[in-house]
Amino acid sequence: MISVVIPTYNRLESLKRVLAALEDQTFSLDDFEVVVVSDGSVDGTNEYIRNTQTSLDLKLFVQENRGPAAARNLGLAGAVGELILFIDDDVVPDDRLIEEHMGSHDREVDEVVVIGPMLAPPDFRLDPWTGWMQDRLVEQYQAMVSGQWRPTARQFYTGNTSLSRKLLLENDGFDPAFLRAEDVELAYRLADKEVRFLFNPDAKGYHYEERSFESWLAIPYAYGRYDVVFAYQKGQLWLLERLFQEYKERMLWVRGLTSLCLDRPHLSAALIKMMKLLAITGKNTGFNPLIRLACSSIFNLRHYQGVADELGGRQLFFSGVAGKLNHPAHAGDRHQKVPA
Repeated sequence: MISVVIPTYNRLESLKRVLAALEDQTFSLDDFEVVVVSDGSVDGTNEYIRNTQTSLDLKLFVQENRGPAAARNLGLAGAVGELILFIDDDVVPDDRLIEEHMGSHDREVDEVVVIGPMLAPPDFRLDPWTGWMQDRLVEQYQAMVSGQWRPTARQFYTGNTSLSRKLLLENDGFDPAFLRAEDVELAYRLADKEVRFLFNPDAKGYHYEERSFESWLAIPYAYGRYDVVFAYQKGQLWLLERLFQEYKERMLWVRGLTSLCLDRPHLSAALIKMMKLLAITGKNTGFNPLIRLACSSIFNLRHYQGVADELGGRQLFFSGVAGKLNHPAHAGDRHQKVPA
Protein backbone atom coordinates (compact mmCIF):
# COMPACT_ATOMS: atom_id res chain seq x y z
CA MET A 1 0.00 0.00 0.00
CA ILE A 2 1.15 3.50 -0.86
CA SER A 3 -0.27 6.73 0.55
CA VAL A 4 -0.37 9.83 -1.65
CA VAL A 5 -0.15 12.87 0.63
CA ILE A 6 -1.23 16.25 -0.78
CA PRO A 7 -1.03 19.42 1.34
CA THR A 8 -3.28 22.14 -0.03
CA TYR A 9 -4.11 25.76 0.67
CA ASN A 10 -6.88 27.55 -1.24
CA ARG A 11 -6.25 25.83 -4.57
CA LEU A 12 -9.49 23.91 -5.03
CA GLU A 13 -9.64 24.07 -8.84
CA SER A 14 -6.03 22.93 -9.13
CA LEU A 15 -6.62 20.18 -6.57
CA LYS A 16 -9.59 18.88 -8.57
CA ARG A 17 -7.29 18.45 -11.56
CA VAL A 18 -4.79 16.50 -9.44
CA LEU A 19 -7.47 14.20 -8.02
CA ALA A 20 -8.90 13.53 -11.48
CA ALA A 21 -5.45 12.46 -12.69
CA LEU A 22 -5.05 10.16 -9.68
CA GLU A 23 -8.31 8.45 -10.64
CA ASP A 24 -6.73 7.60 -14.01
CA GLN A 25 -3.55 5.94 -12.69
CA THR A 26 -2.37 2.66 -14.23
CA PHE A 27 -1.63 1.51 -10.68
CA SER A 28 -4.58 -0.26 -9.05
CA LEU A 29 -6.91 2.09 -7.17
CA ASP A 30 -7.22 -0.62 -4.51
CA ASP A 31 -3.52 -0.36 -3.69
CA PHE A 32 -3.19 3.32 -2.82
CA GLU A 33 -4.96 5.94 -0.73
CA VAL A 34 -5.04 9.70 -1.16
CA VAL A 35 -4.59 11.86 1.94
CA VAL A 36 -5.47 15.52 1.44
CA VAL A 37 -4.41 17.93 4.19
CA SER A 38 -6.19 21.27 4.10
CA ASP A 39 -3.82 23.82 5.60
CA GLY A 40 -6.43 26.38 6.65
CA SER A 41 -8.21 26.50 3.28
CA VAL A 42 -11.28 28.75 3.12
CA ASP A 43 -12.16 28.34 -0.58
CA GLY A 44 -14.52 25.37 -0.28
CA THR A 45 -11.80 22.71 -0.36
CA ASN A 46 -12.94 21.02 2.84
CA GLU A 47 -16.57 20.80 1.77
CA TYR A 48 -15.64 19.53 -1.68
CA ILE A 49 -13.45 16.70 -0.37
CA ARG A 50 -16.08 15.66 2.19
CA ASN A 51 -18.88 15.53 -0.38
CA THR A 52 -17.21 14.52 -3.64
CA GLN A 53 -18.05 11.21 -5.31
CA THR A 54 -14.84 9.46 -6.31
CA SER A 55 -13.39 6.01 -6.90
CA LEU A 56 -10.35 7.02 -4.83
CA ASP A 57 -9.76 5.96 -1.24
CA LEU A 58 -9.82 9.60 -0.19
CA LYS A 59 -9.16 11.02 3.29
CA LEU A 60 -9.29 14.62 4.48
CA PHE A 61 -7.43 16.14 7.41
CA VAL A 62 -7.88 19.80 8.35
CA GLN A 63 -5.58 22.09 10.31
CA GLU A 64 -5.19 25.79 10.91
CA ASN A 65 -2.82 27.45 8.47
CA ARG A 66 0.57 26.30 9.76
CA GLY A 67 2.51 25.72 6.54
CA PRO A 68 3.39 22.75 4.33
CA ALA A 69 5.75 21.04 6.78
CA ALA A 70 3.07 20.75 9.46
CA ALA A 71 0.53 19.71 6.81
CA ARG A 72 2.74 16.91 5.51
CA ASN A 73 3.41 15.71 9.05
CA LEU A 74 -0.35 15.57 9.69
CA GLY A 75 -0.84 13.64 6.47
CA LEU A 76 1.92 11.24 7.45
CA ALA A 77 0.29 10.66 10.84
CA GLY A 78 -3.01 9.78 9.19
CA ALA A 79 -1.60 7.68 6.34
CA VAL A 80 -1.51 3.88 6.44
CA GLY A 81 0.79 3.12 3.50
CA GLU A 82 4.25 1.67 3.94
CA LEU A 83 5.36 4.12 1.25
CA ILE A 84 4.52 7.82 1.24
CA LEU A 85 4.30 9.69 -2.04
CA PHE A 86 4.21 13.47 -1.70
CA ILE A 87 2.80 15.54 -4.52
CA ASP A 88 1.76 19.19 -4.52
CA ASP A 89 -1.74 20.47 -5.21
CA ASP A 90 -0.58 22.02 -8.51
CA VAL A 91 1.40 19.00 -9.78
CA VAL A 92 -0.80 16.82 -12.00
CA PRO A 93 0.50 13.24 -12.12
CA ASP A 94 1.10 11.39 -15.35
CA ASP A 95 -1.00 8.24 -15.47
CA ARG A 96 2.06 6.09 -14.66
CA LEU A 97 3.41 8.23 -11.82
CA ILE A 98 2.47 5.94 -8.93
CA GLU A 99 3.48 2.80 -10.84
CA GLU A 100 6.89 4.31 -11.59
CA HIS A 101 7.50 5.33 -7.96
CA MET A 102 6.52 1.87 -6.74
CA GLY A 103 8.71 0.18 -9.34
CA SER A 104 11.74 2.22 -8.30
CA HIS A 105 11.31 1.14 -4.67
CA ASP A 106 10.64 -2.49 -5.60
CA ARG A 107 13.94 -2.68 -7.51
CA GLU A 108 15.98 -1.53 -4.49
CA VAL A 109 17.08 -3.61 -1.52
CA ASP A 110 17.88 -0.66 0.75
CA GLU A 111 15.75 2.32 1.76
CA VAL A 112 15.85 5.01 -0.94
CA VAL A 113 14.22 8.32 -1.74
CA VAL A 114 12.73 8.46 -5.24
CA ILE A 115 12.46 11.80 -7.02
CA GLY A 116 10.29 12.33 -10.08
CA PRO A 117 10.45 15.31 -12.45
CA MET A 118 8.06 18.24 -12.35
CA LEU A 119 7.57 19.27 -15.97
CA ALA A 120 5.96 22.21 -17.72
CA PRO A 121 2.45 21.26 -18.95
CA PRO A 122 2.10 21.53 -22.73
CA ASP A 123 -1.29 23.25 -22.36
CA PHE A 124 -0.22 25.94 -19.89
CA ARG A 125 1.58 29.26 -20.35
CA LEU A 126 4.17 30.00 -17.70
CA ASP A 127 5.24 33.48 -16.69
CA PRO A 128 8.85 34.28 -17.67
CA TRP A 129 10.12 33.83 -14.10
CA THR A 130 8.35 30.50 -13.49
CA GLY A 131 9.36 29.37 -16.97
CA TRP A 132 12.98 30.21 -16.20
CA MET A 133 12.78 28.15 -12.99
CA GLN A 134 11.29 25.26 -14.96
CA ASP A 135 14.12 25.39 -17.49
CA ARG A 136 16.69 25.20 -14.69
CA LEU A 137 14.93 22.13 -13.28
CA VAL A 138 14.98 20.47 -16.70
CA GLU A 139 18.72 21.10 -16.90
CA GLN A 140 19.13 19.27 -13.59
CA TYR A 141 16.98 16.37 -14.80
CA GLN A 142 19.04 16.05 -17.97
CA ALA A 143 22.27 16.11 -15.98
CA MET A 144 21.04 13.30 -13.73
CA VAL A 145 19.79 11.19 -16.63
CA SER A 146 23.07 11.61 -18.53
CA GLY A 147 25.10 10.70 -15.46
CA GLN A 148 26.86 14.07 -15.17
CA TRP A 149 26.01 13.95 -11.48
CA ARG A 150 23.95 11.91 -9.11
CA PRO A 151 20.74 13.11 -7.44
CA THR A 152 21.33 14.49 -3.97
CA ALA A 153 19.39 16.05 -1.10
CA ARG A 154 19.43 19.34 -3.01
CA GLN A 155 17.05 17.83 -5.61
CA PHE A 156 14.56 16.63 -2.97
CA TYR A 157 11.42 18.62 -3.73
CA THR A 158 8.19 17.29 -2.27
CA GLY A 159 6.17 18.24 -5.33
CA ASN A 160 6.90 14.73 -6.59
CA THR A 161 8.87 12.39 -4.34
CA SER A 162 8.42 9.16 -2.38
CA LEU A 163 10.04 7.37 0.53
CA SER A 164 9.09 4.91 3.22
CA ARG A 165 6.87 5.83 6.14
CA LYS A 166 9.45 4.18 8.40
CA LEU A 167 12.23 6.44 7.12
CA LEU A 168 10.13 9.55 7.70
CA LEU A 169 9.16 8.58 11.23
CA GLU A 170 12.68 7.57 12.21
CA ASN A 171 13.91 11.01 11.14
CA ASP A 172 11.12 13.03 12.81
CA GLY A 173 9.43 14.11 9.59
CA PHE A 174 9.47 17.74 8.49
CA ASP A 175 10.49 20.60 10.75
CA PRO A 176 7.40 22.86 10.99
CA ALA A 177 9.59 25.81 12.02
CA PHE A 178 10.40 26.27 8.33
CA LEU A 179 7.76 27.65 6.00
CA ARG A 180 9.96 27.10 2.94
CA ALA A 181 12.85 24.73 2.16
CA GLU A 182 11.44 22.32 4.74
CA ASP A 183 11.84 19.54 2.19
CA VAL A 184 15.56 20.00 1.56
CA GLU A 185 16.16 20.44 5.29
CA LEU A 186 14.70 16.96 5.84
CA ALA A 187 16.73 15.69 2.89
CA TYR A 188 19.96 16.95 4.46
CA ARG A 189 19.15 14.94 7.59
CA LEU A 190 18.43 11.88 5.47
CA ALA A 191 21.71 12.35 3.60
CA ASP A 192 23.54 12.48 6.94
CA LYS A 193 22.17 8.94 7.52
CA GLU A 194 23.59 7.94 4.11
CA VAL A 195 20.16 7.42 2.56
CA ARG A 196 20.42 7.26 -1.24
CA PHE A 197 18.45 9.48 -3.60
CA LEU A 198 17.24 8.14 -6.95
CA PHE A 199 15.84 10.01 -9.94
CA ASN A 200 13.17 8.32 -12.06
CA PRO A 201 12.57 10.43 -15.19
CA ASP A 202 9.42 8.43 -16.00
CA ALA A 203 7.63 9.31 -12.73
CA LYS A 204 6.31 12.49 -14.35
CA GLY A 205 4.26 15.25 -12.82
CA TYR A 206 3.11 18.37 -14.67
CA HIS A 207 3.54 21.55 -12.66
CA TYR A 208 0.75 24.07 -13.22
CA GLU A 209 2.61 26.80 -11.38
CA GLU A 210 0.90 30.15 -10.99
CA ARG A 211 3.07 32.55 -9.03
CA SER A 212 3.17 36.33 -8.89
CA PHE A 213 6.46 38.08 -9.45
CA GLU A 214 6.51 39.15 -5.80
CA SER A 215 5.94 35.58 -4.63
CA TRP A 216 8.72 34.37 -6.91
CA LEU A 217 11.08 37.02 -5.53
CA ALA A 218 10.55 35.62 -2.05
CA ILE A 219 11.83 32.16 -3.02
CA PRO A 220 15.57 32.82 -3.53
CA TYR A 221 15.65 35.24 -0.60
CA ALA A 222 14.14 32.65 1.74
CA TYR A 223 16.47 29.92 0.49
CA GLY A 224 19.45 32.22 1.05
CA ARG A 225 18.46 32.89 4.63
CA TYR A 226 17.69 29.24 5.27
CA ASP A 227 21.09 28.17 3.93
CA VAL A 228 22.64 30.12 6.80
CA VAL A 229 20.09 28.85 9.32
CA PHE A 230 20.61 25.23 8.26
CA ALA A 231 24.37 25.70 8.48
CA TYR A 232 24.37 27.04 12.03
CA GLN A 233 21.25 25.62 13.62
CA LYS A 234 21.23 22.26 11.86
CA GLY A 235 24.98 21.63 11.66
CA GLN A 236 25.18 21.80 7.86
CA LEU A 237 28.26 24.04 7.68
CA TRP A 238 29.18 22.54 4.32
CA LEU A 239 26.29 24.57 2.88
CA LEU A 240 28.12 27.84 3.43
CA GLU A 241 31.37 26.46 2.05
CA ARG A 242 29.54 25.28 -1.08
CA LEU A 243 27.61 28.54 -1.36
CA PHE A 244 30.69 30.75 -1.25
CA GLN A 245 32.55 28.49 -3.68
CA GLU A 246 29.64 28.59 -6.11
CA TYR A 247 29.52 32.38 -5.82
CA LYS A 248 33.17 32.59 -6.90
CA GLU A 249 32.30 30.43 -9.92
CA ARG A 250 29.37 32.60 -11.02
CA MET A 251 29.57 34.68 -14.18
CA LEU A 252 31.35 38.01 -13.76
CA TRP A 253 28.15 40.00 -14.29
CA VAL A 254 26.38 38.09 -11.50
CA ARG A 255 29.20 38.80 -9.06
CA GLY A 256 29.37 42.41 -10.19
CA LEU A 257 25.64 42.92 -9.75
CA THR A 258 25.74 41.34 -6.30
CA SER A 259 28.69 43.48 -5.22
CA LEU A 260 26.93 46.59 -6.51
CA CYS A 261 23.51 45.97 -4.97
CA LEU A 262 24.02 43.97 -1.78
CA ASP A 263 22.59 45.90 1.21
CA ARG A 264 21.53 48.73 -1.10
CA PRO A 265 17.77 48.22 -1.21
CA HIS A 266 16.82 51.20 -3.39
CA LEU A 267 19.39 50.39 -6.06
CA SER A 268 18.50 46.70 -5.86
CA ALA A 269 14.77 47.42 -6.26
CA ALA A 270 15.39 49.64 -9.29
CA LEU A 271 17.55 47.05 -11.03
CA ILE A 272 15.09 44.26 -10.24
CA LYS A 273 12.28 46.33 -11.76
CA MET A 274 14.37 46.85 -14.90
CA MET A 275 15.25 43.16 -15.11
CA LYS A 276 11.58 42.20 -14.74
CA LEU A 277 10.75 44.36 -17.76
CA LEU A 278 13.57 42.69 -19.70
CA ALA A 279 12.22 39.25 -18.79
CA ILE A 280 8.72 40.20 -19.97
CA THR A 281 10.17 41.61 -23.19
CA GLY A 282 12.09 38.40 -23.74
CA LYS A 283 8.90 36.37 -23.23
CA ASN A 284 6.86 38.55 -25.60
CA THR A 285 9.51 38.44 -28.32
CA GLY A 286 10.50 34.81 -27.84
CA PHE A 287 14.10 35.80 -27.08
CA ASN A 288 14.96 33.29 -24.36
CA PRO A 289 18.53 34.52 -23.70
CA LEU A 290 17.06 37.79 -22.45
CA ILE A 291 14.77 35.92 -20.05
CA ARG A 292 17.70 33.89 -18.78
CA LEU A 293 19.88 36.95 -18.27
CA ALA A 294 17.18 38.88 -16.41
CA CYS A 295 15.81 36.07 -14.23
CA SER A 296 19.23 34.69 -13.36
CA SER A 297 20.35 38.18 -12.29
CA ILE A 298 17.30 38.66 -10.09
CA PHE A 299 17.39 35.19 -8.57
CA ASN A 300 21.05 35.32 -7.65
CA LEU A 301 20.84 38.83 -6.25
CA ARG A 302 17.88 37.94 -4.03
CA HIS A 303 19.50 34.69 -2.92
CA TYR A 304 22.76 36.36 -1.89
CA GLN A 305 20.85 39.17 -0.19
CA GLY A 306 19.09 36.53 1.90
CA VAL A 307 22.44 35.01 2.82
CA ALA A 308 23.88 38.40 3.73
CA ASP A 309 20.87 39.41 5.81
CA GLU A 310 21.00 36.19 7.85
CA LEU A 311 24.77 36.47 8.32
CA GLY A 312 24.53 40.10 9.40
CA GLY A 313 25.34 42.17 6.31
CA ARG A 314 27.48 42.49 3.18
CA GLN A 315 30.76 42.68 5.10
CA LEU A 316 30.23 39.22 6.59
CA PHE A 317 29.04 37.90 3.23
CA PHE A 318 32.21 38.98 1.45
CA SER A 319 34.31 37.76 4.39
CA GLY A 320 32.81 34.37 3.68
CA VAL A 321 33.61 34.66 -0.01
CA ALA A 322 37.22 35.46 0.94
CA GLY A 323 37.34 32.47 3.28
CA LYS A 324 37.71 34.70 6.33
CA LEU A 325 34.31 34.25 7.97
CA ASN A 326 34.57 33.32 11.61
CA HIS A 327 31.51 31.24 12.41
CA PRO A 328 30.17 32.85 15.59
CA ALA A 329 28.33 30.63 18.03
CA HIS A 330 25.33 32.96 17.97
CA ALA A 331 25.02 33.07 14.18
CA GLY A 332 21.54 32.13 13.05
CA ASP A 333 20.06 32.87 16.50
CA ARG A 334 18.34 35.91 14.97
CA HIS A 335 16.37 33.57 12.75
CA GLN A 336 12.66 34.14 12.52
CA LYS A 337 10.24 32.42 10.19
CA VAL A 338 10.68 33.63 6.62
CA PRO A 339 7.33 34.31 4.91
CA ALA A 340 6.39 31.61 2.42
